[in-house]
Amino acid sequence: MKFFIDTANLDEIREAYDLGVLDGVTTNPSLMAKEGISGDANVRAHYKAICDIVDDKVSAEVISTDFEGMIKEGKELAKIDDKIVVKIPMIKDGVKAIKYFNSEGIRTNCTLVFSAGQAILAAKAGASYLSPFIGRLDDISYDGLELIEQIVHIYHTYGFATEVLAASVRHSMHLIKCAEIGADVVTCPLKVITGLLKHPLTDSGLATFLADHAKAAGK
Repeated sequence: MKFFIDTANLDEIREAYDLGVLDGVTTNPSLMAKEGISGDANVRAHYKAICDIVDDKVSAEVISTDFEGMIKEGKELAKIDDKIVVKIPMIKDGVKAIKYFNSEGIRTNCTLVFSAGQAILAAKAGASYLSPFIGRLDDISYDGLELIEQIVHIYHTYGFATEVLAASVRHSMHLIKCAEIGADVVTCPLKVITGLLKHPLTDSGLATFLADHAKAAGK
């Protein structure tokens, strides 16, 4: 399973990359705004800075909601770096844009997905990645993990090449469950990834080992 970090914070991206487990980055306008990045030129420069840190797969989101606008923006984003994956919303013109970009050899990430029907449309259009938002579904008392499982089953049944990218992952158990279900990718905050490091028995075991070593060394 691939690990993407969901942020526009360069320090967090570097930390995840230095950990040795990072496969990509996802961003959106809200995450850019959180970092105080505004204006087309600054946003594109920031995407380039992200690309310079990681090996591949940086999702950059279009703002337009009409076909022509998405195509124009997507082409401009793709020119920033070969690592860019154009992030397209799950709407009618978005599906058309995904089909167009697929024919042009430009990778896409279909975002704001909340149903298996939407997942089928995105895969048929040739999306490289599909982003179901499991945390937001949980917020409305729907099991987001159940949707991931359903989509994974459908994609495997029909041999769709689109990778299931579990998004809106809120905590480490979300991530682990996605791994059990068979999601191809998870994207999440840095704290979710580093949360996998933690276990009280690891901490107590290490403390014991160090204490025993100190005794043996006469300290």
